[in-house]
Amino acid sequence: MSVKDLILNSKKTAFSFEILPPLKGNGIEAIYQTIDELMEFDPKYIDITTHRSQLVYRTLENGLYQCERVRQRPGTVAVAAAIKNKYNVDVVPHILCSGFSREDTEYVLIDLDFLGIYDLLLLRGDKAKHENAFMPSDEGYAHASELQEQINRFNEGYFIDGTKQKHVRTRFFSYGVAGYPEKHEEAPNVESDIYWLKKKIESGAEYVVTQMFFDNKKYFSFVERCRKEGITVPIIPGLKPITALKQLTSLPKTFHLDLPEELATELRKCKSEDEAREVGIEWCTMQSKELIANGVPSIHFYSMSTARSIKEIAKRVY
Repeated sequence: MSVKDLILNSKKTAFSFEILPPLKGNGIEAIYQTIDELMEFDPKYIDITTHRSQLVYRTLENGLYQCERVRQRPGTVAVAAAIKNKYNVDVVPHILCSGFSREDTEYVLIDLDFLGIYDLLLLRGDKAKHENAFMPSDEGYAHASELQEQINRFNEGYFIDGTKQKHVRTRFFSYGVAGYPEKHEEAPNVESDIYWLKKKIESGAEYVVTQMFFDNKKYFSFVERCRKEGITVPIIPGLKPITALKQLTSLPKTFHLDLPEELATELRKCKSEDEAREVGIEWCTMQSKELIANGVPSIHFYSMSTARSIKEIAKRVY
């Protein structure tokens, strides 16, 4: 059953969350601990992020520096398979343009096909840390819409070189894409952002998951604009509870979003991280309750280092 079907068939507002593969060299136990804490809320699916390689400079014995490419969080496909096997829950690995070639993507699709994992989230991804602007990898893509074209062709039974797959497909990949209630940082305006989002829906995306936001009015306005443009698929709000004082400035800078003044004021009053965490829980709980009251089909939580907070929020909401 696809993510779209899972959330539309849910008897109440569906619950889902996102995890990161462990850092290279670490085990999967911490991920299992996070999932164990959240399984009681019946997640309809779990997203697993994908991370590109980055340039790392290492100091040599002679004092010179050597530039190497390193992936700090490999293992998205393996983590997805491990979670599916252990918890019997639907998993949604991310597929990126950033840092990957068309051949890389094809091999990931082949592996996922073997594993019986057919739900994906397609993203362009962020630029590399050493880049001033996003640059596609050699033989890679600049836009998520190009990923869609490759996956659609794979579903039709063709590899990137045009050769035909030998086996007859009985399952097909389905996928969602990202949406930005406060506009993607590179979009010239909201209208342009929604124009390209609609193109992705027309090309086969079955649902939209939004970037995190802290003002529900911006989500409701985004959904209204999308509906007026004929976008009818589920638009899933993505939420992240604030857990640290530094996020008052780091989140707006990193994710190009605004914090409501009421939230910023409460965070400025905090004298400790525990106080900031409680403000984050209260605010995200308020957001969740309002979203549910307005009939959202699902809420997706960005759980990076926030599993404890999400568990507390879910207790209050679900």
